[in-house]
Amino acid sequence: MGRLTSDARARAEERIRAAMDRLLRGDIPPGGRCDIKTLATQVGVNRTGFYPKDGKPGPWQHLAGEFHRRLAESRDAGEIPDPRDSQIARLKADNQALRRRVTEQDAAIASHVTFRQRAISRLAAQHEELQRLRDALARPASTGTRTATLTVLHARQQDTQP
Repeated sequence: MGRLTSDARARAEERIRAAMDRLLRGDIPPGGRCDIKTLATQVGVNRTGFYPKDGKPGPWQHLAGEFHRRLAESRDAGEIPDPRDSQIARLKADNQALRRRVTEQDAAIASHVTFRQRAISRLAAQHEELQRLRDALARPASTGTRTATLTVLHARQQDTQP
């Protein structure tokens, strides 16, 4: 490839800046992204011209810097020109929210499991106490042994009426 004349270089820079504006507005071609590769493809220049080679700056390296700066500014302003990048950002936020919900639900489940274990333990203790009391009631009192005296309470007629 031969050297560019100043006129051809100026026209190429205009085409690159126009393509840069389109990409940064979100006018991204199918299969493309908001990046240097797509910018070079849109303009029809070799993308290696946007990068330094052997310590020498590329002919379009200053435009690559401008493109990256403008892209960073638009992202800082909350604008994401590439729909895939915005989708990735949205999915990351959704993922973070879902992880937070899972952590909260795991804590709630652990709390419910602890409560259930305590309730079952209390019910088992109450059941054993009721069984012990029923057995004591059913057992005939033998003379000469020390047994607890149990009194069966019956509801009185007046206590049951409203």
